Amino acid sequence: MSRSIACIDYRDGKVFLAKRQDVGDMGGRWEFPGGKIDEGEDFVTAIRREMNEEFGVKVEVFDRLCQVTFEHKGKLCYVDAFKVRLEEDGLSRRFTLTEHTDYRWEDFSRIPSLNFVDSDMKIYEKLKDMVTSL
Repeated sequence: MSRSIACIDYRDGKVFLAKRQDVGDMGGRWEFPGGKIDEGEDFVTAIRREMNEEFGVKVEVFDRLCQVTFEHKGKLCYVDAFKVRLEEDGLSRRFTLTEHTDYRWEDFSRIPSLNFVDSDMKIYEKLKDMVTSL
């Protein structure tokens, strides 16, 4: 079993998305940023570490929004999506990217038209009816 987190920062009608590097099964695809939970980490610690490592930004963590499961190479995986707020928006000062090639603020409704990571599409499906309350 694998555990991961996904970070949902939704503001002014847009959600923060990141484009994965062009490696691996899901390379070059858009996603909700996040990552694996390391041994001994809780959700909040993992979220703060991942966002600092991947974008060089601090983040405030709020509620867990949903959990999805999927199978990857015969292994059951869990992803917990959390509402977060990035300390900065990455527009006036560009984030330093270490795991992604790009990022942007996008209309939530446009996610299905993007080349989006399969597991995160499951999160999208669970959140699409509640997005205005985020």
